[in-house]
Amino acid sequence: MRWVGWGTRPSFSRWREGSSTCGTIVPVTGTALLLARHGQTADNASGLILGRRDPPLSDLGEQQAAGLAVQARARGVTAIWCSPLLRARQTASIIGQAIGVTPAVLDDLIESARGDWEGVAHTLLAQRAPELFAAFEAGDPDFVFPGGESIRSQVLRTRRALARVAAGPQPSLVVAHAGTIRAALIAVGEPVPPERALINGEAVALDWDQDDRSN
Repeated sequence: MRWVGWGTRPSFSRWREGSSTCGTIVPVTGTALLLARHGQTADNASGLILGRRDPPLSDLGEQQAAGLAVQARARGVTAIWCSPLLRARQTASIIGQAIGVTPAVLDDLIESARGDWEGVAHTLLAQRAPELFAAFEAGDPDFVFPGGESIRSQVLRTRRALARVAAGPQPSLVVAHAGTIRAALIAVGEPVPPERALINGEAVALDWDQDDRSN
């Protein structure tokens, strides 16, 4: 798997300086899947952990979704898949209405269940449990949200979901969550950015080859 640019450089390129492929056009050897983080919600703007919390998009989030629609049209997207959570479904709906594609909900794209951390600010968690929060930021597959799901579990779900997306019509767009994008990276052994580096309403293209789908 390699990241290929979609319009602008992926937002986490600031974190991964020196990458030769981040945000550049490279030959695609497999299926180019487009992965977008949903538009912003009020909880996102407040710096809270969402997990399975289900707030709607903010006004800014709707504007971000409209911006994704422009990019999706330019890329000729013919299929849209999304998480069942409201913020992802609303983002996908705005895009779909703009380009004439009906989004399909894929349950495996749902954000991780984050247990006791849901609704708590990132900054507060970093102060209360610095070692645990560091493991979360690093994308340690063995990390388990207190009272919630492990990152490893989300990686398994995400791999299954993307294999299904890759087998369908192309070009396709996946509208999901920061955790989904990080899980896709973990699934294929790529470095993982912290969630704060994955901006709401931004997308990257993912070269998902046959080896990725069969692992």
